[in-house]
Amino acid sequence: MSQHPATALIAEDEPLLAQSLQAELAQAWPALRVLATVGDGESAVVQALKLRPDVLFFDIRMPGQSGLEAAAELVDEWPQELPFPALVFVTAYDQYAVQAFEAQAIDYLLKPVQTDRLQKTVKKVQLALAARAQAAINSEAPAVTQSLALDPVLSQLRHLLADTRSAPPATGPLKVLQVSVGSSIRMVPVGDVVYFEAADKYIRVLTAQHEYLVRTPLKELLPQLDAHSFLQIHRGTVVHAESIDAVHRDESGKLTLSLRKRPEKLAISRMYSHQFRAM
Repeated sequence: MSQHPATALIAEDEPLLAQSLQAELAQAWPALRVLATVGDGESAVVQALKLRPDVLFFDIRMPGQSGLEAAAELVDEWPQELPFPALVFVTAYDQYAVQAFEAQAIDYLLKPVQTDRLQKTVKKVQLALAARAQAAINSEAPAVTQSLALDPVLSQLRHLLADTRSAPPATGPLKVLQVSVGSSIRMVPVGDVVYFEAADKYIRVLTAQHEYLVRTPLKELLPQLDAHSFLQIHRGTVVHAESIDAVHRDESGKLTLSLRKRPEKLAISRMYSHQFRAM
């Protein structure tokens, strides 16, 4: 296995902070090649998939997608045969965020980045990359090794995403949705919904016979739903558990589910496949 200089992608929406981090990295890790710097979560995902860096430095708070959400999407989209990059989150000081990262053993940097802290992070990442490379050399089934290495990242991101979601309303789960239909407002019982699907700034609300649009981001609606009745199966899809007919696994291991009251087959992403462990 040939060695190559480690590569990185920086996602930071403040240009001066991005430049500062790149300059600090040049001092702490001269051999590291920063392939690109982007300013939002969506671009971070696109460029990471295109460039396939060894290390990701993701700012937590960015326009649109957060660093956590971008990392979660990247986990779903990352080629199964490739090792997932080492993840380092960059955050303004927030005691809650720091405790969450430490609890999940995900490395983080506080803004502004301190030289001694960055040096510790660099050493930690270098050791992780070296261990990963050695494991790939020793393994007769690299894809299995990479899959096992991804499991802790999936678990860590699941916990972090759950911790950052809004608390459910004190009034209890949402019972009825108000949806616009022409010049009228229709009251749709949440129990009638088969699944919700994010669509730009809207949510598609699918019942057995109808489809409605609601102008509410999915991440705002999610805490209002009964967590026992509605399962998130993809970053943009939430399904009524009682509407699931069966879960299917294809030859590559990908999961899809079929519904009792609708013909669509819905993809289950890696991030949420643990809910169907019996498969």
